Amino acid sequence: MTNIAYFTSMTPEELLTSNAVAVTFGEKLLGMFSWVMPISVALSTFGGINGYLFTSSRLCFSGAREGHLPYLLAMIHLKNCTPIPALLVCCFATVLILCLGETHNLINYVSFINYLSYGVTIAGLLYLRKKRPNLARPIKVNLLVPITYLIFWAVLLFCSLYSEPVVCGLGMVIMLTGVPVYFVGVQWREKPKWIYILLERVTYMGQKLCYVVFPQGDSSETEPLTAKAID
Repeated sequence: MTNIAYFTSMTPEELLTSNAVAVTFGEKLLGMFSWVMPISVALSTFGGINGYLFTSSRLCFSGAREGHLPYLLAMIHLKNCTPIPALLVCCFATVLILCLGETHNLINYVSFINYLSYGVTIAGLLYLRKKRPNLARPIKVNLLVPITYLIFWAVLLFCSLYSEPVVCGLGMVIMLTGVPVYFVGVQWREKPKWIYILLERVTYMGQKLCYVVFPQGDSSETEPLTAKAID
């Protein structure tokens, strides 16, 4: 509905030349109350960041539980049950990226990567529905929902590739840098013993600093980090 309001009240030239479409929209239609729009955008931004902090840290947390990231990121605070290590890693990574790149380009890269990952996730959902129909699903929706989402996703992705191929290509390169890290960190099973010892010491230090432990009932707690190295 927001996009419909923009397109019906503003010309294509106004949309293309505006640095902040919502602000221009407010100045054109709200008159003396146009100040409401930038405040609303700021509040929406803080709300989005708050939600992103919840989801991004839980992604690191879940990845660590699956063995794709260091085990320290799978630990939660002893009293508050929050994934402190995962939150800190996301915070430090965000600050580092902001220091290394220009904000506008970073937004373009991240937007393309997010769209691509969302579409692959939905495609994986459809694949599992077909290949493993009896899999336990706490939440299950009609297939029309993910199929409709996937159609709109394909249209948006094609438009992005057509309008900004260089930005999309760089975003793809950024995403592919994770492939060698995955093979070294996850697929390489027979790592030297000193790597496991180092990970164990870092994990122990992180536990003391952040006051975190494995969640109750987590099988990772019963398997020492150096088990493979000792075996």
